[in-house]
Amino acid sequence: MRIRLLSITHKSPAWIQAGYEEYAKRLPPSCQLELIDIPAEKRTANADIKRITEREGEKMLALIKPQHHVIALDVKGKLWTTEQLAEQLAGWQQEGRHLDLLVGGPEGLAPACLQKAETRWSLSTLTFPHILVKLIVAEQIYRAWSILQQHPYHR
Repeated sequence: MRIRLLSITHKSPAWIQAGYEEYAKRLPPSCQLELIDIPAEKRTANADIKRITEREGEKMLALIKPQHHVIALDVKGKLWTTEQLAEQLAGWQQEGRHLDLLVGGPEGLAPACLQKAETRWSLSTLTFPHILVKLIVAEQIYRAWSILQQHPYHR
């Protein structure tokens, strides 16, 4: 299974990148995690935020693979415990489909991206900086995988 994390972002701090890479490299090739950063549009005081979000969404939609299961990270999505995420991961592996996880920019995902998603996942009712979401998702995917493998990481 290949899990692609498509993220609208500005350049991530080194510690975010290092953290993401640490969890991604812990995963085996059978559960490969790949980060695809999509540069965020420039925002100014008078910027048309709706149009910027739409353009970012168009870039993201162009990268989605047609055969992939699309999951939007959205505050209105389903809240899963780590164990429930592990169950989801096991189900997606059984389906034999790859995943495209969509992370929006500062204003969230474009409506077209939300419509494209087969699943909506909420990490929390809290609001996280979008660059931090990459690290949280990588760690949670690794944690879910470790549960399925009965690895001691998740205690």
